[in-house]
Amino acid sequence: MATIPSLPSRDEVLRMARSTTDITGQLLDTAGNITRIAINTLDPRDGSGAEALRVLRETTAELAEASASPQAQEAFYRIVDTLTRLGTTGAPLAVHPVSQPAQVLLGVLGDSLLPVLDAVEPAVEEFAAALGDLVEAASPLLPAAAGVAAGLLLALTPLLRAAADALADSSPELRRIAEALTAALAPLLPPQVALAQRAATAGAKVLRATLPPLADLTEAAATTTKTAVPVVVAGEELFVAALERVQPLLLAAAFRAGRVARATAVRVTAAVSPAADQGVVVAVSTA
Repeated sequence: MATIPSLPSRDEVLRMARSTTDITGQLLDTAGNITRIAINTLDPRDGSGAEALRVLRETTAELAEASASPQAQEAFYRIVDTLTRLGTTGAPLAVHPVSQPAQVLLGVLGDSLLPVLDAVEPAVEEFAAALGDLVEAASPLLPAAAGVAAGLLLALTPLLRAAADALADSSPELRRIAEALTAALAPLLPPQVALAQRAATAGAKVLRATLPPLADLTEAAATTTKTAVPVVVAGEELFVAALERVQPLLLAAAFRAGRVARATAVRVTAAVSPAADQGVVVAVSTA
């Protein structure tokens, strides 16, 4: 027979009652603190509660008004439609058998490219920093470049629209062209595949036979380059020294050419658009 469990003693009952009372008191204190914080926050007497309620009411009203506008409804509809299309087209691709070798290929490419990316990371960072400095230095030219790009886009837009209209009107002819190309190229595909396999086998053999001499040639070129390094460095130093000597002459020539161009522009402007006051003579010296 199963033994009847003994009843708790008077001390255990008192201890459990005291523990329960303590926990209940802590819960009540916590609830009181939360209530006090809420009352202090929303208390209309000091103005903070009324201000918070007013801001909350205005924000809610603005959000409701913005979400109820036709533009917002159209945007929501487009977002939902785009997500639906992505899910509809992406789900079959994820479970398609072709996706398995593609996933394997992506994994192999990722594993192979990680060391390469780690190796080129410093160079890419330096290049990005230099490119950022170049863009910042050329920032005055960016508005002009943007204007030229906008002009080109506006000039190309009519051509694209005309081409689209022409292709849309000629859809039967395009379908006939596609069918003719398919009928002409379909018989050529099996021989091309066989030729590609033969070419791949022959190319692999040639590559295996070419790599050892190429390695020897590369080692010889590297040895020659190491030997010629002092000559190359000396030539570079001579070139830089010559460039430093020629630099003042180039700057002086550029400065003089700029002055001549400015003087010519002033004279051409004066000849094309003479001033109303004929008594004022503008003389420009090119010296």
